[in-house]
Amino acid sequence: MVYVQRDIDGRLLRVERKPFAQMTETLAVENEELHAWLATREEVHARLAKLKDSDLELVRVLEDLVDVLVSRGVIRYTDLPEAARAKLHDRAETRAKLEGLSGLLGDEEHEFI
Repeated sequence: MVYVQRDIDGRLLRVERKPFAQMTETLAVENEELHAWLATREEVHARLAKLKDSDLELVRVLEDLVDVLVSRGVIRYTDLPEAARAKLHDRAETRAKLEGLSGLLGDEEHEFI
């Protein structure tokens, strides 16, 4: 048995293994509605994770785009807001430091200490 909270339209909002203050009823673990709700919840979490991963990839694309626009003279680095310049600078500095450290890690032919 699980404890659930429903909204005013009867949709599941929350499911817990233990009773909680806002619970409105209990459901059997085998309940089809419960299984559908859990499956939907997992799908939402998976899609959010995928979106987060693509956000991280897009950040690098945008950094590269800014570099291209600046190098071609389409925009000036100083045209960007100060906060954006600071973030781009911090990321570029961190990447440069990481690239410098990568040589210390070796490659597949060398063992690490």
